[in-house]
Amino acid sequence: MRLQDIDLNLLVALDALLAERSVTRAARRLGLGQPATSAALARLRVLFGDPLLLRSGGAMARTELAERLAPAVAAALAGLSQALSAAAPFDPATSTRAFTLGSTDYTSHVLLPPLLARLRREAPGIDLRLRGYAKDEVRGLLASRAVDLVVGTLRPPPEELVATRLLQERLVGLAGGGTVARLPAPLTPEAFAGLPFALFTVNADATGVGDAALAALGLRRRVALALPHLTALPALLAGTDLVSVVPERFARAVAGEALRIFELPVELPGFEVQLLWPPAARADAGLAWLRRLIAEVGQGA
Repeated sequence: MRLQDIDLNLLVALDALLAERSVTRAARRLGLGQPATSAALARLRVLFGDPLLLRSGGAMARTELAERLAPAVAAALAGLSQALSAAAPFDPATSTRAFTLGSTDYTSHVLLPPLLARLRREAPGIDLRLRGYAKDEVRGLLASRAVDLVVGTLRPPPEELVATRLLQERLVGLAGGGTVARLPAPLTPEAFAGLPFALFTVNADATGVGDAALAALGLRRRVALALPHLTALPALLAGTDLVSVVPERFARAVAGEALRIFELPVELPGFEVQLLWPPAARADAGLAWLRRLIAEVGQGA
């Protein structure tokens, strides 16, 4: 099969079909009707001599050939899209481009308000899409251009990506005002370990950064609640006797009469928030502008 024998529109359809594994969802992504997308799949099956997608229960599964094609087609189309974007002149004041940013609960809470305010003032036609991610997805999301940039903490960052430091963060305690008022002074590691904890974690476990520090002192805490949603913590802490260890910027944003910050009696490592992107993105004037804007927002956060 020669490249010149392939219709580029078919490759775009192939990328959507293999990513979505559904004719209906692929049609929605492509902005086409379902009959047209089904016809494209039929043409692709003839072209490759392979069914590409097979019905498996209530879903569709990719064939072995489709599994090999999917990352290559996504990367090729992403490269072409990036080249076309880089070639076009970019003026943030008049641009109507949409950017997709990989972000966590924490980075969205801390960076999104000032970033969005800057965008509305300086680039009102630009749209922003936020997408959550697992850390092991970052390489693939950036390679396939499912996201343009990723904001987060990867230790260490992947070698093939550029990691720009945005801010340095430390950890503090957060609890309901009444709970903090009842804490012993000074708060000892032993008393701290005896408190009931609410733990924010994206992993399917109940182990956090504080456990290693307590274990080094021969102590163990009780995690009464583990949850993957950082922004759900304030309401939960305000209404219970639970305490939590959270990033300081998040704590200061939500603290008030109902919630109070307290200093930890054990030393916990902080973390660095980074902006991650592939080196090829240097050629994209729009992404270069967005990176500078995010860096400025991070410096002021």
